[in-house]
Amino acid sequence: MSSHVVIPVLISFAVSLVLGPVIIPFLRKLKMKQTERAEGVQSHLKKAGTPTMGGIMILISVIVTSLFYVKDYPKIIPILFLTVAFGLIGFLDDYLKVVLKRSDGLMPMQKMALQIVVTAIFAFYLVKVADIPLTMLVPFSDGYYLDLGWVAVPVLFVAVIGTVNGTNFTDGLDGLASSVTVLVATFFTVVAIGTESGIEPVTCAVVGALLGFLLFNVYPASVFMGDTGSLALGGFVAGTAYMLQMPLFIIIVGFIYLAEVASVIIQVTYFKKTGGKRIFKMAPIHHHFELCGWSETRVVAVFSIITAILCLIALMGV
Repeated sequence: MSSHVVIPVLISFAVSLVLGPVIIPFLRKLKMKQTERAEGVQSHLKKAGTPTMGGIMILISVIVTSLFYVKDYPKIIPILFLTVAFGLIGFLDDYLKVVLKRSDGLMPMQKMALQIVVTAIFAFYLVKVADIPLTMLVPFSDGYYLDLGWVAVPVLFVAVIGTVNGTNFTDGLDGLASSVTVLVATFFTVVAIGTESGIEPVTCAVVGALLGFLLFNVYPASVFMGDTGSLALGGFVAGTAYMLQMPLFIIIVGFIYLAEVASVIIQVTYFKKTGGKRIFKMAPIHHHFELCGWSETRVVAVFSIITAILCLIALMGV
């Protein structure tokens, strides 16, 4: 067992560890600096000089590790595709923001169009090439698989794009998206090993990459993952869930991603409907807790503990 479980974690961890001191100064030189919103949480203004796009470290670590295993484990290909493709969309967005100084990066329509194209390729590959049925395991149902028929395809689009953007919103505090996702990736690794699904090398590679990245990303962060990292991780979570026929489990283990997305939708809708009133002090929800007086590290710890508990509950539901 250890060869395809422990070793990819160690390879990926080592790669991201080595990349840190190389890539972080390089990003700093490129003046890839995270611009903090002036109206945001005041304590974040001191982060304005921290380089972003550190997600490159995660992506390279996962790709390098997966290359060792891809011949014997072809099922990692769709997950790797979704991870890297969304990572590239994020990279493009970060590059436009940071290097070309276009404050918004990709236009929302451009970003959505690219996400739809990537998801469509993944859906096609899943059904036609990998031959993975779109039936979904229902949590706590003793192995009952829900068959939505043709509706499963639009559901896949909503699930993938929703998860990716949820992960993106989660990336707002030092170590938050990394800490939450390393737990989700560990959950999927346990399930992948238990079901002998043949995708363990890539889930382990993500665990290793994130553990390495966290050393540079915990508070106070010396690098942020940027959209490069957060979109890639969202793609990973969604891709893995679909390869295991467990997209419904994203609702449990990815609860934090959902809460982050929901808080933004609720806030914006309420703001428009009431002509400027707010439900939360600030969205996404992690900023609300900060403005309630929680420290950044406390928010990260609490969100991680919630995710860890939910992963354990989800394991019972498998």
